[in-house]
Amino acid sequence: MSNPIPLKHGNFYHIYNRGVNGEELFHENKNYEYFLQLYDKYIDLIADTFAWALLNNHFHLLVRIKEEEEIEYLPPKILNPDRSDDPVRFKDDVDPSGSSRPDGVLYTKKKPNPEKQFGHLFNAYAKAYNKSHNRHGSLFERPFKRKLVNNPGYFKELVLYIHNNPKYHGFAESSLDYPWTSYLTYVSFKPTRFQREKVIGWFDNLANFKYLHQTEGDTERIKSLLFE
Repeated sequence: MSNPIPLKHGNFYHIYNRGVNGEELFHENKNYEYFLQLYDKYIDLIADTFAWALLNNHFHLLVRIKEEEEIEYLPPKILNPDRSDDPVRFKDDVDPSGSSRPDGVLYTKKKPNPEKQFGHLFNAYAKAYNKSHNRHGSLFERPFKRKLVNNPGYFKELVLYIHNNPKYHGFAESSLDYPWTSYLTYVSFKPTRFQREKVIGWFDNLANFKYLHQTEGDTERIKSLLFE
């Protein structure tokens, strides 16, 4: 995919990628945990997450890029008077509107760019993973894959595909047996930042959500819908 489609505000996307040459992305539990920490940091700003799965050498996400007015401004950066590339951040209690500027210093009010936020996520994770595992170079394939999901009929199929991906690849016998997907979050009652109520609504109710995850779906048909 040399010219990937842009990530536009208000649209749903299936985002997926794998390690370069099929290399591992996650070697131990702390790798999965750190990726999710970075995901909170970079992606929660710009997207709502509906489903996710992390496997040892690839991942899948179903996200909705927020409308521009839903996205909060980044903390403002002070641009040094010499226009150097070494910005200094204001503290949170400083007005970001630009109405009160220190003499001789310019600063801007800016919203995060969805495409760049995903890039920040992958770059930050790769840097930490490489350092921890004594490796060099790219970790993820570039550009990361994305498919516009604009047919509501695909939403349920995609959630099932993502949550059952570990089963398809032989990592677990059922969705309950694998810890690194959003499935366990959706069948629990713990607070979550993910879109639990909307996702369960696509399945009518929690009982049907659980039932359909435990049945054998037509994986080849689902793949044809998701990757055509």
